[in-house]
Amino acid sequence: MGTEESTGFEPATGDGPPLSEPPAARAASVRTAFEGLLQIRRLTGTGQPDPESAPAPWERNRPVRAVALALERTGATPSAVDPSGRRVSAGYRVSDGESAGSVRVEWTGPPGSGAAHDEEEALAGCASALRDVGWTVLLYRGPRRRRYLEVEPPSRLSGGHARS
Repeated sequence: MGTEESTGFEPATGDGPPLSEPPAARAASVRTAFEGLLQIRRLTGTGQPDPESAPAPWERNRPVRAVALALERTGATPSAVDPSGRRVSAGYRVSDGESAGSVRVEWTGPPGSGAAHDEEEALAGCASALRDVGWTVLLYRGPRRRRYLEVEPPSRLSGGHARS
């Protein structure tokens, strides 16, 4: 993440270092990035009744980044890792999902952080926030009964089949 000058704003996925930017400055960057995303939706979703209500092609081509931005916009806390890759804080983690174009969201943290205890409520908040901005969200239980979300664009946009 230290290359923000060359690559632009990067939303927190939960796999980077702890955020070092002052909270107010980070919130302003997130707000600006999300407004840009809504503008992309308005410009590319002209055939839809409400173009802001569904992920744009840009988001469907970069789903991890788009989902991370949507979560960070809500004020949800991203997890973080130190330089050795050891998890140092509890929060959401966004990564590629099992199928092409899908994203996995889990609530994770270092041992003793309480992340497993908090995951049900935290993931419910993440799911609600993502549905509010047009993503399809399904809750699953993985190994050791840990919950996670599988996030994808609505089937009418992705050409896929709806799953219930």
